[in-house]
Amino acid sequence: MRKNLVSITRYEKPYQSVRKAVTDCRGLDHLPSGARVFIKPNIVFWSKTCVFPKWGVITTSRVIEDIVVLLKEHGIEDITIGEGTVAGQRDSETQVDAFKRLGYETLGQRYGVKYLNIMERTFKKVDLGDGVSLKFNQDILESDFVVNIPAMKSHNQTVVSLGIKNLKGTIDVQSRKNCHSSTPDKDLNFYVSKLADKMPPMLTLIDGIYTLARGPAFDGRMKRSNVLVASADILSADMVGAMVLGHSPANVPHLVWAAKKRMRPLDLSDIVVVGETIEDVNSFHECDFEYSSTENGEMPIPLAKQGISGLFYRKFDSSMCTYCSALNGVILASIRSAWKGEPWNNVEVLTGKIMEPAPGMSATILIGKCMHKANKSHPNIQKMLAVKGCPPKPMDIVNALTEAGIEVDSSIFAQIDILPGFFMGRYNGQSEFDESFYTVV
Repeated sequence: MRKNLVSITRYEKPYQSVRKAVTDCRGLDHLPSGARVFIKPNIVFWSKTCVFPKWGVITTSRVIEDIVVLLKEHGIEDITIGEGTVAGQRDSETQVDAFKRLGYETLGQRYGVKYLNIMERTFKKVDLGDGVSLKFNQDILESDFVVNIPAMKSHNQTVVSLGIKNLKGTIDVQSRKNCHSSTPDKDLNFYVSKLADKMPPMLTLIDGIYTLARGPAFDGRMKRSNVLVASADILSADMVGAMVLGHSPANVPHLVWAAKKRMRPLDLSDIVVVGETIEDVNSFHECDFEYSSTENGEMPIPLAKQGISGLFYRKFDSSMCTYCSALNGVILASIRSAWKGEPWNNVEVLTGKIMEPAPGMSATILIGKCMHKANKSHPNIQKMLAVKGCPPKPMDIVNALTEAGIEVDSSIFAQIDILPGFFMGRYNGQSEFDESFYTVV
């Protein structure tokens, strides 16, 4: 059995730690001379208003610069950093702001690195087999080598988000939405498992200087972990990365799919780990948010503890796409703020593509175009309040909630960009959360 090499390295010093991680796993042994290299960071969300929360949510600029220096030492001159941050489809300013504040402009000036917003580039349709086709950024497909640098995080829809999942940021908006399928045997995990199948040769370097539980967004729990996981084999990197986060690969559906296609075992028996051991660095990162279900309502635990009743806000599933999920936390925050102690009148809020209305509800709020399409004629609905946008418009959500008797504060939706800053307040004054990891000086 061929053994796949994975390194685990404690992050201790700039450049030296990244160099050790890559050298130990022989990650650049198959780097072609004079290669065109595409670096894929993870900048899943960004806010221009509060300079988006970074720790464990996005890749550190420290690791990005270190890998650029290492590539330059290997004689590589043609280096491109590419990402497609979740933003409005006509919003190019957010990505520009992210690149600037993260120091990518400085990398360009210092090392001749190019950086691009893939949403402004050409996409190419790729047949991934099993009836699945997605449109990928052409720049990464036509590169000679990829350095894939995800942030190390657990994920509330895919258990973990590591190397394979990070490649979802290289597909176009419609492909991203298509990944959140309502078909049980071809769900999000099935689609994600295929994202690396047609990629060029690749080094995966998982950035765990900061890690995130209950990711992928700013409402998760951030932690300083100081660990790097690297491999020339993306599945091996992800299986070890999952173990570092406390999750067996056998319990991560997209890794199960990927291993099955490659005829690989899930017990790491074909992987050699060098450097630190998994046991020395692993720490359980919960992936999900807890929900409460009683006769008084169904909702996240924090809402239930607040005493809210008469609301049925079921747990989201994998069919809710990123663009709707970006609003989910805002909706819940507005509901919490609107609670005045009197029970609401059996209002249900449905998201994604799969949920069906329950009988006996006085009002059913359908969030998003997909939910409306799936249930617009459902016989259980007594009063339908449809928010049809893709993604929904914030004020349409406000109007629907208000009509259902939940009088939310519209200013919460008007100031969505500042919400990440509220969650970041948890980490103020904690020295281990160091802004310098996200700058280039």
